[in-house]
Amino acid sequence: MKFLITAAMIFMSWSSFAQSVPTHAEGLREEIVTVTLVEGKKSQSGVYSVKQGTSKHTRLAVLLPGYPSVVRPVVTDGVMQSSKLTGNFLIRSRRHLADDVIATLIVDCHSDSGDYCTGGYQASIDRQQDVQKLIDAVKERNPSLQDVWLIGTSMGTISSSFMPVHAPKRYAGAIHTASITEPYVSNSYRELANFDYRKSGVPQFFIHHKNDPCSLTTWSGAKRISEQFNFPLITVLGGSGFQGHPCMAYTEHGFRGMEVVTMRAIGNLIKTGKVDQLELK
Repeated sequence: MKFLITAAMIFMSWSSFAQSVPTHAEGLREEIVTVTLVEGKKSQSGVYSVKQGTSKHTRLAVLLPGYPSVVRPVVTDGVMQSSKLTGNFLIRSRRHLADDVIATLIVDCHSDSGDYCTGGYQASIDRQQDVQKLIDAVKERNPSLQDVWLIGTSMGTISSSFMPVHAPKRYAGAIHTASITEPYVSNSYRELANFDYRKSGVPQFFIHHKNDPCSLTTWSGAKRISEQFNFPLITVLGGSGFQGHPCMAYTEHGFRGMEVVTMRAIGNLIKTGKVDQLELK
């Protein structure tokens, strides 16, 4: 009887731990990586994630989340339990991108940013250098990593657009999802006004939902930009469970219901540098 009670207690303890892993972190092994910035008074953090049971990844997907681009993650027991942006498309879907080749790195804003990572900072060389220091620390710990890809979404595409301009040799490519296409509308980001995506010279790709309801990130605008600069545009169709503000994470803007398909397409781009399908549905 004593053995049975002990076994039951162990099972209940294990079950409690298993249930404590949030859906967005299922199947992942994660850690916070933090570096001190040049000034010595600020830090830059990120969450490094790999699929459980895998090692020696060769590609790093640097995830640059949308508004307000401040994550402040809490990692315990080897997984990210919570953050200010857990619902963001890139963050909630990272488990569909991490595999035996690709590791992911969620990028926070620097520690002194407050609750908002400004567009001006995200467009600056300071942003690139701060994030680069974080990337360098991750690569030092994981020497098998070679190619670094930037993946931005919504406001985070300010970073994924400007970072390759400031340091083109550092990145294998950039993928802009639900990108800022209308910089002149109300509450948008002037940093991307008349932006020349060819400046960096790195391969770039756009992924956009055909019915994105956000006035800052229209599909027609993405089509216009892709045609102007001759970069591929992957169009996402369908989805389900849409709710909330048009520019937030749970509408077509955040690829709700299409997370797996969209992340598989991103993974394919990172591994091959080529587009297999121009429409995802």
